[in-house]
Amino acid sequence: MTMPARTGRARGRRGAGILSLLPSAADYRALPRTWRGDLLAGVTAGIVALPLALAFGVSSGAGAESGLITAIIAGVVAAVFGGSNVQVSGPTGAMVVVLAPIIAAHGRGALALVCLFAGLIVLAAGVLRLGRTVSYIPWPVIEGFTLGIAVIIFLQQVPTATGSHGHSTNAAVAAVETLRAAQWPKLGWSLLLVAIVVVVMLLSLRIHPRFPGSLVAIAIAAVVAAVSGMPVDTIGRLPPGLPAPVLPSFDLATVSALIGPAVAVAALAAIESLLSARVAATLADTGPYDADRELVGQGLASVAAGLFGGMPATGAIARTAVGVRAGARTRVAAIVHGVLLLLIVLVGSAVVSRIPLAALAGVLMVTACRMIAPRTVRTILRASRSDAVVFCLTAIVTVSVDLIYAVLIGLLVAGFFALRQMARTSGVHREELPGAAQPGDERIAVFRLEGALFFGAAERTLERVAGLRDVEVVILRMSQLQLLDATGAQVITELIASLERRGITVLVKGIRPDHRGIAERVGVIASLRHRNHLFEDLGSAVAHARSHVVRGPGVL
Repeated sequence: MTMPARTGRARGRRGAGILSLLPSAADYRALPRTWRGDLLAGVTAGIVALPLALAFGVSSGAGAESGLITAIIAGVVAAVFGGSNVQVSGPTGAMVVVLAPIIAAHGRGALALVCLFAGLIVLAAGVLRLGRTVSYIPWPVIEGFTLGIAVIIFLQQVPTATGSHGHSTNAAVAAVETLRAAQWPKLGWSLLLVAIVVVVMLLSLRIHPRFPGSLVAIAIAAVVAAVSGMPVDTIGRLPPGLPAPVLPSFDLATVSALIGPAVAVAALAAIESLLSARVAATLADTGPYDADRELVGQGLASVAAGLFGGMPATGAIARTAVGVRAGARTRVAAIVHGVLLLLIVLVGSAVVSRIPLAALAGVLMVTACRMIAPRTVRTILRASRSDAVVFCLTAIVTVSVDLIYAVLIGLLVAGFFALRQMARTSGVHREELPGAAQPGDERIAVFRLEGALFFGAAERTLERVAGLRDVEVVILRMSQLQLLDATGAQVITELIASLERRGITVLVKGIRPDHRGIAERVGVIASLRHRNHLFEDLGSAVAHARSHVVRGPGVL
């Protein structure tokens, strides 16, 4: 094949790779069968997302309008360009925790730049195909994260469900504060609306799995509240419309100050979105998700939201779960969710403003409970002690500290247990010499290295060889060694040098082709007395060892 032909093919593959990150007609192939469910799910998710978007905007310090803009603009952009068929994107509680100190330190004017920088970082990660790194997150970490998210979602609804407010940014602490501050009769009315929603949603499951229980429950609760004149909080007045997009101005000093916060926001957006998409793919038969395309979509969503005055966007598992449970099967549901929010802002704000917040809290409480799979929890807790520890620790840190820290700590602990287990599988075993015994064989030792010889196991594994006595020749069999890193190669090098200094000849048999490079670079082969002491088969190594024992150590 000529050089131009090879170059053309390479360009073609790169072009095809870029095209796979863009929207296509295949995204909507199932729409003729699912459009009713998608439409209803989008409406349900949009109604549930409305108060959350407003509340998250206020909590972050960016304002209610910023949260609503994010839900509309980012919700539609991420739905069209993202890699999940059912992901609903927008402002989230986890992002609020990260954004609040940034806005407090740099002001609301910095929000647009943080959006743009973070969005571009996430977009670049998608183009560079880094999305599949989430596949390295172990199952117990994913399920612990999901359990923690479900608990946070439930706890976040306690203030609304009780008609009171807390001051802490931690969901668990805020829930306790609101329970202490709750007062009758407002508490009773709010809990009554929550109970109505819960009962209607549970009964709807008996009618049909796709019955719009959440939508019906919200409608019934709103009617009951309006007719009885309950003194409960409602959504209230909405922003009048969307602003025009504006490119923010910036200088070098501002950029330098915001790069660090933008990286933190981008990391959270990427991790939360990918985990949310992965969890969403397990909630129903909605098809696989493309992790790289999801990053591209989320990056573009944050950039677009920043231009309109919004916040960085992430995949929102709560709203996604609501949509899936309501029948979402294609990305049209998420698009409808964003379009509905826009229509509400433009024409329907008066009606929606009367929806009780307690009713929406009931919907999310039921959704949070349905996110927890008791069978999965039992399976992980019974699988092994290490899996149970990783699962519980991830869930606890998610609720008590932060989502990013939870994933990082879960990965570190899971990695520690994995390395410990790998170290246990590695070993050094002394073997008998093959064939009939010959004089002098007692002064030859054959050791088989197997498993993984890496930094966590190298020293302990080779201590047995280093303590040999009354031996003139040692044969190290390395063909069964599955993993060899620089530390393991260095320990072998030091072992060979130590044995040679004691007058013990070392022969190495069967270095694997994938280990030969590191063995040469670190010095394993160079530490041998002679290149002839490197063998491909055991028979030749044993014969050479016997010649040393018979004729003396001077033999090469």
